[in-house]
Amino acid sequence: MEQIARARGFACDAYKQSCLRRRLAVRMRARGVHTFDDYARVLREDEGEYERLLDALTINVTKFYRNPETWDALARDHLPELWARRDGAVHAWSAGCASGEEPYTMAILLLELARTSGVGAGGARVDATDVDRTILARAEAGRFRAPAFDEMPAALTERYFEGGGERSVVPAVRALVQFHLHDLLRAPPPGPPYDLIVCRNVVIYFDRPTQERLFLRFVDALRPGGALVLGKVETLMGEARSRLRLVDIRERIYRRA
Repeated sequence: MEQIARARGFACDAYKQSCLRRRLAVRMRARGVHTFDDYARVLREDEGEYERLLDALTINVTKFYRNPETWDALARDHLPELWARRDGAVHAWSAGCASGEEPYTMAILLLELARTSGVGAGGARVDATDVDRTILARAEAGRFRAPAFDEMPAALTERYFEGGGERSVVPAVRALVQFHLHDLLRAPPPGPPYDLIVCRNVVIYFDRPTQERLFLRFVDALRPGGALVLGKVETLMGEARSRLRLVDIRERIYRRA
C-alpha cells in the first residue's frame, strides 16, 4: 500500500481495507501472481500496471440517468427552485464523475430547465472531477455505447445525443461541463460555492473519519439552500449532520440551511 501511495499519491490509508484488498486481488489474478510481494515486483517492473490498478481501485459503475427516481426528484422538487434563485446560473459539482455519465446528466437537466423556463443556461456550469486520468479522458471525449442509455428517457437521448451505435453528447451539453483531475482527499473543491453537489457511491469506499471530513468539505462548498445528493446506500454522518437538512430520505437529498 505504501508503494502505491508513494508512486501515485493515492491515499490508500483512507480507504476501507476490505475494499482495497478485493480490488488488489482482481489485479493480482489478472497478472498471475499470488502474494503482495510478487505484485509489488510487477508494479516496479511495469509502469502501466499502476494505471490499471488505479482504474480498479476507483472503478465506478455508472449510466446516464442512473436511478431515474433520483434524477426525477431533483428535476421536479429541487432544481427549479435553484434555477429560479440563481436566474439560470446554477453551479454544480459531480464529485467522482467516472466516465462522465453523471455530469452530462446534470448538464442535460439544466438545459431542460433552460428550454422550459425561457432563461438561458449561459451562466450554468458543471464541474466534473475524478482522480483517474484515463477515465477522465474517456469522459471528455463524450462518446458512449448503447448500454449507457438504458435508464435515460428516450426523449432526452434523442434531444441531447448524436449518432447511432455510438452516440456523442451535443455541443450544448459538452459546453456546460468542465472536467478536472482532482483527488477528493487531498485537494479543495475546484470552483465553490455550489448550488448542487452530487457524490453517489463514492464515499462508501472510505473509512468513517475520512467520510466525515468529506461530508464537511461538501457542506462548506455549498451555497445556503444548496443541495447535496448521496448514493442510496450512503448515510450522512459527523458534524455535517447538524448543518444539512434531509429533505428526501429515499433519494438521499440534503439541503444546506
